[in-house]
Amino acid sequence: MTTEPQPTTSGIARWRFALVMAVFAALLLAVLVRLVMLHTVDQPFLFEQGEKRTVRSELQPASRGKIVDRHGRPLAVSTPVVTLWINPQQINLQQIPQLAKPLGLNKKSLLKKVERAAGKGRSFIYLKRQVEPELAQRVLNLGVSGVYGDHDFRRYYPASEVTAHTLGIVNIDGQGQEGLELAFNDYLSGQDGSRRVVKDLYGNVVKQLEVSDTPQPGNDLHLTLDLRLQYLAYRELKAAVASHKAKTGSAVLLDARNGEVLALVNQPSYNPNNRAQLKANHMRNRALADLIEPGSTMKPFTVAAALDSGRYAPSTVLNTAPGYMRVKHKTIRDHRNYGELDLTGVITKSSNIGVTKLAHNLGAEKVWRFFHDAGMGSASVLGFPGEAVGTLPYPEQMDDLRLATMSYGYGLSLTPLQLAQAYTSFSQQGCRQAVRLLMLEAAENTPGCQRVMKARTARQVLDMMETVISVKGTGRRAMVNGYRVAGKTGTAHKVGRDGYEDSQYTAIFAGVAPVSDPELVLVVVVDEPQGREYYGGEVAAPVFSRIMEQALRLRQVAPDDQKTKTIVVNKKKAAPQLIAKRDAA
Repeated sequence: MTTEPQPTTSGIARWRFALVMAVFAALLLAVLVRLVMLHTVDQPFLFEQGEKRTVRSELQPASRGKIVDRHGRPLAVSTPVVTLWINPQQINLQQIPQLAKPLGLNKKSLLKKVERAAGKGRSFIYLKRQVEPELAQRVLNLGVSGVYGDHDFRRYYPASEVTAHTLGIVNIDGQGQEGLELAFNDYLSGQDGSRRVVKDLYGNVVKQLEVSDTPQPGNDLHLTLDLRLQYLAYRELKAAVASHKAKTGSAVLLDARNGEVLALVNQPSYNPNNRAQLKANHMRNRALADLIEPGSTMKPFTVAAALDSGRYAPSTVLNTAPGYMRVKHKTIRDHRNYGELDLTGVITKSSNIGVTKLAHNLGAEKVWRFFHDAGMGSASVLGFPGEAVGTLPYPEQMDDLRLATMSYGYGLSLTPLQLAQAYTSFSQQGCRQAVRLLMLEAAENTPGCQRVMKARTARQVLDMMETVISVKGTGRRAMVNGYRVAGKTGTAHKVGRDGYEDSQYTAIFAGVAPVSDPELVLVVVVDEPQGREYYGGEVAAPVFSRIMEQALRLRQVAPDDQKTKTIVVNKKKAAPQLIAKRDAA
């Protein structure tokens, strides 16, 4: 019996080994082919995908231009900060409390915010914007995945509420919203730059590849304001508004020679560095945006119009007896019967009857023309956002009554800045200066002035207004030790729903100093003072005196009246003498 041969185990092993080796060789060949493909055909694709995951184009924010005063003191600057943000798709929710604590955020609110954003598939939400660099670095050092920081700038105002109304504010994105920040937003804004960088998984910059655009900082803005004068004007105005429990207040200080705004303050104010309790009505720049009826501060212009006509002289006598007169359906009154007054006496005593007779004799056309040339009803061309223009009725709109009331400051409106600008015509030989807030480098760029009256007329009225500050005038509290001062008080009734209110007033004082060589023009307005004192000579004049005295000394103006002595007024005894008829002063 024969047997068939059996296959050997060694042959089977060789076959299996060859098969396994062939498979490995095929796999190795496939890998080699794929490597060749990746380094040749697919390389651009892979490079692109790698860049998408590691290379970023990063915005380089530009610094906003500074705003400085006339001496280069900073009023508005941009400080570096860090904006922290989260990628909700990457962050570990259990680490949220670690982030909330140092930033002062609510843990539960932040957790809900992140969860809600993650549920919507969002990859970006702000953690906190404009964080101090030191604090931001502490947060980033926690090593929480999905938390990133971008460099930015925040606007800071060193003088805070003192310059808030003039400078205005910017929003969180650095765009001007109010004041000069809004008016010169494009000029102050810089041009952002960009760069390409390589970032790791945690958003840290590993390498800078290139700078596409270099950030260009914004232009600096040089103002005519003097921060020292701004501080003192703000301090005195704030104290006066508080002591008289007034609703609002404004003060404007101009350089009498060229119309530069040296100080411009308002009450109430606000802190632009802390907007937690910001109130919209506190943001109004009332010196430029609010209109007032100037009251008796317009009487010097009526007298000036009479003098400029050639029909009158300072010694011309007017009969104001019996102290009142009937014009149509209204009785115009003086504080008392002054009898015969020359034109200087009309200013000294603030006679309504005297200026009414002057206006009626001149006629509506001439009075209107003179007031218009003085800047009433015209914009100051300051370029400030929200600046009011004011109103001046046309001659054809004026009957005898309206002409009479306008002669002593009713029936027309202007801003405190416009009133201050009008008073420069008395200080500059009858030429009204154009006001400005920006420093001009070239002398040829200095704006010209508007001729209002003859130089002789301006000098005569200035001498007349100096008597207002004397013991016989209504503005004796505006006296400045060592200096001759000229000015005029004003007390205007506020307009209510049913006409002029009997118990609401605007106290005003406008003046110039020193008289021998005018250096400064100052207007002080206190709206709705409460209590026993509410006339311009009682409320606004003392503020004028304090601001003017310090301003003249700070500017090192030589005294021109060595005979002036400090006069202490006993308010209780002087009150009956100081209180004038409500329409008179």
